[in-house]
Amino acid sequence: MIQVCSRCGTRWNVRDRQRVWCPRCNGTLLAPSAAPAPPAPPAPSQWSARPTAPAVRPTGQGAQNGLPRLPAGYRWIAVRPGAAPPARRRQRNLGPTPRYVAIPRWGLVERFDAPELDQQVQPRSGPSITALRATLIATIAALGLAALVHIARYALLIINRSVLLNPVVAWSATWFGILVSVAALFLLFATFVLLTNWLIARRSVAFKHVGRQEHRPLWALRAGCLVPIVNLAWAPVFVLELASVEGILARLRRPIAVWWTVWVLSTVVSLFAIATSFTSDAQGIADNTVTTIVGYLIATATMVLVGKVLMGFERRPVEKPAKRWVIVADESCADSGIRVEAEGQNPAA
Repeated sequence: MIQVCSRCGTRWNVRDRQRVWCPRCNGTLLAPSAAPAPPAPPAPSQWSARPTAPAVRPTGQGAQNGLPRLPAGYRWIAVRPGAAPPARRRQRNLGPTPRYVAIPRWGLVERFDAPELDQQVQPRSGPSITALRATLIATIAALGLAALVHIARYALLIINRSVLLNPVVAWSATWFGILVSVAALFLLFATFVLLTNWLIARRSVAFKHVGRQEHRPLWALRAGCLVPIVNLAWAPVFVLELASVEGILARLRRPIAVWWTVWVLSTVVSLFAIATSFTSDAQGIADNTVTTIVGYLIATATMVLVGKVLMGFERRPVEKPAKRWVIVADESCADSGIRVEAEGQNPAA
């Protein structure tokens, strides 16, 4: 019994036992036929060249349809032209979808190692900005309250011209004004001390950051900021030097100049009010009260301007650069004078 391979066309004598696979190419063996099998064609060189049985003269219904009748055990197989398609890879089972009870903490972690220079920088030893701001606000409130008390005292002086005041009211207005003035004076001195400590600590960190040494001794800084009249000339100079070292002088020059001018005016008015406070006549007391009110108002404005200058420094740490580099367009190409389009033609869309 002969079986023909459907792939290579080799005829195999299987005797009396039917086979399924070709021993040569592992192709499928066709069903055995009782009729003698046709001679084996040569081995195909392409996938589309498949051996087929020779056509037999059609008879019967197949002849009417125009289809040749194949011998028993043969069938038509439709194959695509060209080389054999690659074998499909079997997808590996990936298992179930992972589920997490909590957010996973694994992953890529960025570690920023601080350089050795930053580790050697000592922390600031000056007062905290929170305490300095609270003291400054308390001083501004005390100076404003003192101005309001003296305004009320001036109103009582006007009323006293025609009506005799109650001794309790007159005594309360006098001593309450003195208490508020003393409290404002103590708060003003505490603010000056804290501002001096802040300036010394800030200058130390700023000079160390730029690699320079502080050229002013500690006693000169304290004397130039705490001694009356002397601080009018030296304290703003120390602040201007600090702004120059930090590279923010262009931004803070105007606020510092305004604060300096108002501070000098406040000192002049305060000295005039102290000098005229020893008068005993009614008109002199009224004039001194008005001068004191103006002095307290200018002192309040001076403290507000001090806070503005302070926030101008604290807005940016010493270690953070004042300049930020950005990308700008190269203007050399635009001004080169080279014509991109021909004269008299529209530019390309």
